[in-house]
Amino acid sequence: MTTSDAISTGALLTMTVIAVVLLIQYLKLQDIWQLIISCKSTLRWAHIQEVENKELRSALRAEKAHVEQLKRKLDLLQAMIPAT
Repeated sequence: MTTSDAISTGALLTMTVIAVVLLIQYLKLQDIWQLIISCKSTLRWAHIQEVENKELRSALRAEKAHVEQLKRKLDLLQAMIPAT
């Protein structure tokens, strides 16, 4: 084996190691990318649920106010009926 063959073999091995390292980094980046996409999806659903919760709390407050109003009307009506 001549010097140029040894240098060529060393260069080939070095390029192979570099290619393997790049492949490993690519696979790690793909995992990170999938994690980012998953987080974005989770964040979107969390936002949707937050909006729904706000709407439900608002509707619940309105219903409670309506129930209180009906109770007051009932009390007034019962007060108008003579006791027997």
